Amino acid sequence: MTTLHLVRHGETEWHAENKYAGHTDISLTERGHEQSRELVSWALEVNPISIHSSDLSRAIDTARPSAQALGLELQVDPRLREVNFGKIEGLTPEEMESRYPALRKAFIEFPASTVLPGGESGKIALARAMPLIREIVEHIPSGDIVVVCHGTLLRLVACELLGIDLDEYRRLFPEIPNIGRLSLEITNPRTTPDLRLKGSLIQ
Repeated sequence: MTTLHLVRHGETEWHAENKYAGHTDISLTERGHEQSRELVSWALEVNPISIHSSDLSRAIDTARPSAQALGLELQVDPRLREVNFGKIEGLTPEEMESRYPALRKAFIEFPASTVLPGGESGKIALARAMPLIREIVEHIPSGDIVVVCHGTLLRLVACELLGIDLDEYRRLFPEIPNIGRLSLEITNPRTTPDLRLKGSLIQ
């Protein structure tokens, strides 16, 4: 049995203002670095076989201390980047509402389906991430795997593995806190390319 632990990165400089970060490479705050060190205790207890991270610094800096503590090479891949929020990156939800009211309405109703101007939809982001998730899980058919990525992508991956409509990710998982985790048992890690990976939520 493979257990996949999806972990959100630590607090960033845009966290307090609740700005959309997406592909923008925003650094961790000092609190974010503290959280990355707090994550080490959990990682040592879980003792994963591999640790993977988005190529954005907030994810790398969250994952690296745990990888170093376990003597593992951190596996970094851009396919684990957050959804590209395009023109709304750097905006707060209130600013998005003011500048793009129709887009904000669509994004609230259909958060995974709405294509953001200059960016992508959640479904497009998931389409780039899932082949990597499949590769990781099929390579390690038994044991624990840690993937440090981002709040929206993390919830989309979880919904896909649970067989839930992607536009329901906010309802199902209203908020994932910094260094919060969703852990899933993957029931068919050695699946064939034409079958979807499936999982069950254990945390």
